[in-house]
Amino acid sequence: MPFCRHRCGYCNFSVIADRDDLIRRFLIAIDTELQFIGRHAQTIPPLDTLFVGGGTPTHLPTDSLERFLSILCNRVDLQPDAEWSMEANPEDITDEKLALLADYGVNRLSLGIQSFNDRKLRTLDRSHSGEYAEATIRRAAQVIPNVSIDLIFAAPGESPADWHRDIRTAASLPIKHVSTYALTFEKGTSFWSRRNRGTLTTVDESDELAMYDDARNVFSEAGLAHYEISNFARSGFRCRHNLCYWSGDGWYAAGPGAAAFVDGQRVVNHRSTTTYLKRIENGESPIAESEKISDEQAARESAAFGVRLIDGIDLALLAGRTGIPIESLCAVELDQLLEQGLIERVEHRIKLTDRGIHFADTVASEFLG
Repeated sequence: MPFCRHRCGYCNFSVIADRDDLIRRFLIAIDTELQFIGRHAQTIPPLDTLFVGGGTPTHLPTDSLERFLSILCNRVDLQPDAEWSMEANPEDITDEKLALLADYGVNRLSLGIQSFNDRKLRTLDRSHSGEYAEATIRRAAQVIPNVSIDLIFAAPGESPADWHRDIRTAASLPIKHVSTYALTFEKGTSFWSRRNRGTLTTVDESDELAMYDDARNVFSEAGLAHYEISNFARSGFRCRHNLCYWSGDGWYAAGPGAAAFVDGQRVVNHRSTTTYLKRIENGESPIAESEKISDEQAARESAAFGVRLIDGIDLALLAGRTGIPIESLCAVELDQLLEQGLIERVEHRIKLTDRGIHFADTVASEFLG
């Protein structure tokens, strides 16, 4: 869902702002694409998870949101116990929209909170206040109890003490899951340009690491277990959808910039919303990129994503699923990572050490070759 009320300075997603005039065309197009996927994949079983991201799905006016939810219910067959997540921003949440989401079966809400600090929120180009974010979380949890929030740390001007107050506030609220991300400066964003001009400064690396470790400690004490490099959850509330990605399972996808992985084939739709709409309306495929993933590449990617899980990965299980023995393929890399103290190994299972958690991207890159 590409629509947003505005593009934040750090955002590099397939987002279109101030173009609500395209919503009607988008709803017709997404219905058409979902029909197309259903016709060309006739063996799709009832799905285990559905994740609607963006953009901001809840930015849609209530009548358009209801039409969108109706389209999904008509085109997507879900298991009775499926996890249905919907991303949302605090300023878009109303009692009417919450009731609508729950009525249609949405059972997990992912709120883009980012911070409870008003100064930091202004720096991040967010339009809600910290007080409003807290109230929204409490209100949402009364209707959809499984609430997840996103938080950003290492924002320009942020101190470890500022971040500590953010995570203490988050831990006190009725959430089941939290994702924390260090601010990144992506090429093409306004934050990238402002940093290059010297009008935005980055946080010292030692402070960034201290913030990350503080989140691990605070959320652990609050009963939100660290289960993936950036993610924490209460027991039974790990994000099932994201676990599919990290485990190397397949998934379908629809919408501008959406990436699917089905039967060893990775396809990515065109990122431009207007190009996506024109292609669908002209009876053309919205796919911009297509790549066949070899068994070896699939095994390498599964290992790279899987090692980000705090529980680690079972290399024997991975070899059985892909037919590729990562233990042999990456024997040299595994030995080096063990020697550097970045991973530990028990029989066929490997996992990051406490030191390795700080270098997860380095470890993951070793598997990709």
